[in-house]
Amino acid sequence: MQDHRARPFLESPVMSTHTWAVVTGSSSGIGRAAALKLAEDGHAIVVCGRDQDRVTQTVRQIEDSGGRAAGFTADLSSPAAVLGLAGQVRAAVGEEPIEVLVNNAGGGGFSPTEDTTAEMFDAVFNLNVKAPYLLTGAFAPAMAARGHGVIVNVGSLSSTMAASGTSAFQAAKAALNMLTRSWTAEYGPRGVRINSVDPGYILTRVNAHMRDMFGGYLQSVPAGRGGAPEEVAEAIRFLASPRASYIHGTVLTVDGGKTSVVAM
Repeated sequence: MQDHRARPFLESPVMSTHTWAVVTGSSSGIGRAAALKLAEDGHAIVVCGRDQDRVTQTVRQIEDSGGRAAGFTADLSSPAAVLGLAGQVRAAVGEEPIEVLVNNAGGGGFSPTEDTTAEMFDAVFNLNVKAPYLLTGAFAPAMAARGHGVIVNVGSLSSTMAASGTSAFQAAKAALNMLTRSWTAEYGPRGVRINSVDPGYILTRVNAHMRDMFGGYLQSVPAGRGGAPEEVAEAIRFLASPRASYIHGTVLTVDGGKTSVVAM
């Protein structure tokens, strides 16, 4: 039987002087960059990913820079693993507050509709919608009880721009942006700010090798290039900071201007 429990490791000593930021999918790419930025801002970081070696590297990088981190491995396409992660994180941080949740883990769903099985569809929605939903349900109430906290959902420009062969992924990211607005109505009056970041084509470890496939796309981007994970991470960092104190329920697009112009 598959073990769905999140597995904690490399946990730094708990200190009572910091708040925690939980960043899913933070062993690489945008999530890792966001975890490092938030650590620079003084948050202790819950690093979460599927690959233990990469989680270990991220934890060590934060600690080597003088920060604190706790690493967990979990497959967030499994609702049982999501709930297990939430419980493990709460046990690890103890009485220290979780101030920031970044729902970054996502992906999948790149197949034509007729080739997408019910199981494939469920996996896409489990990872991109149900996991953020369950984690928000696990951590937002405590934020609301304290009267402050931040949730940043990482979506995609696919939530508003359609492409052939990615319908399940696009529908999931559109749903995540609606959750941003719904949670703003639910938790905003109690002091929790919820916003989304929608990246365009970002040169991560996963998709950098596909750069040639996006040649036509990149030619239509006003910035003239793909983005770096750190550029999206800066947007996440901003929304998580007091500098964004009056920004609620918005979607900040980080796509080099792609969604703002019509290719001619």
